[in-house]
Amino acid sequence: MTSFKILLAASLIGVGTMTGAGAPAATAPAATSYAVGPQYDTTHVYVPEADFDRFVTSFSATFGGTASKQGEFQVTPTPSLTKSQLVLTPAGTVSVFGFRTPIPYPFGAERTGYLVTDMDGAVGAALKNGATRLITTFPDPIGRDVVVQWPGGVNMQLYWHTARPSYAPLASVPENRVYLTADAADSFIAHWIGFSHGRIVADEKAAPGAEVGQPGKAIRRVRIESGYGRMLVLVSDGQLPWPYGRDMTGYEVADLSATLAKATAAGVETLVPAHDAGGRRAAMVRFPGGYIAEIHQGAAR
Repeated sequence: MTSFKILLAASLIGVGTMTGAGAPAATAPAATSYAVGPQYDTTHVYVPEADFDRFVTSFSATFGGTASKQGEFQVTPTPSLTKSQLVLTPAGTVSVFGFRTPIPYPFGAERTGYLVTDMDGAVGAALKNGATRLITTFPDPIGRDVVVQWPGGVNMQLYWHTARPSYAPLASVPENRVYLTADAADSFIAHWIGFSHGRIVADEKAAPGAEVGQPGKAIRRVRIESGYGRMLVLVSDGQLPWPYGRDMTGYEVADLSATLAKATAAGVETLVPAHDAGGRRAAMVRFPGGYIAEIHQGAAR
């Protein structure tokens, strides 16, 4: 799947010219992280074609920013057709897909697209650090793509541009929210840090379970930062009430109440009202088309 690459290509055509304690060590730490920067990371959002425009409008109304020119593309190496658009906001970017054909495997289950400086180097580092390719590297009009899976079933896309784009830094870096059980958490954390050259900035072994809809229980909450941005690993027994676990990204805003008011006016449904969680104020929302996200004010460190 391509994120910035297909969308940027369309834009250019249009004008004639984006470890926890006890964790096992990763097999072979990468010599470099290959990261370009979190402003080039996108959450992949798949919505029904009929809801495509409503989602783009509501996401932009909630977080601000701009959207690329909408187009229809084949973004997979096998025949398919999707509406596609990039929405760039100060709080994070999404690549939106509204397929008009059945979605070929393994696309649709990858959570994010990360721009890398060297595709072959990044893929080699990912494999040495416990990832598995769900599809081998394939070309697109302005670069190359691959989809990998990390321990615990965490799917991500890595992509590379022939000509590197240039985007301003984000006002706030979103979180990649990963829900795991203890069976996979240590392995995932160790391998992700080995690949990304990230660091654990907080590891709370007994955080309140209410943060994932489990009052009365304790969970582990691990915050990781790297050149790929922020990651929040939430480790529980997996017995999560809906909608927890369905959210892939957490967006940080300056004023949660004002953001939720804009979201509501744009047709976004609040699933979990604003509440205190992990040292911050947070809520869970669902955008038109079904995309579920966490929004928070302030971040615990």
